[in-house]
Amino acid sequence: RGFIREGYFADLAIIDIGKTFAVTPDNVLYKCGWSPFEGYTFRSTIDTTVLNGQVVYERGKFINTSFCGEKLIFNR
Repeated sequence: RGFIREGYFADLAIIDIGKTFAVTPDNVLYKCGWSPFEGYTFRSTIDTTVLNGQVVYERGKFINTSFCGEKLIFNR
């Protein structure tokens, strides 16, 4: 949260800007089963998602489905 360093929680999305992604009913991962983007082709795609320093999604597949995120706490 604010730093990509050892000892910090890292939340990252790694994007492949050279690979398009067409949203279809077959690749929608929302729990509701649909997306307002169905039929749209994005110019890039998400390759990997890291949550709290753990890879949870990579190249179209969830890696660690039992791992949950943590609530953000703002100390202002």
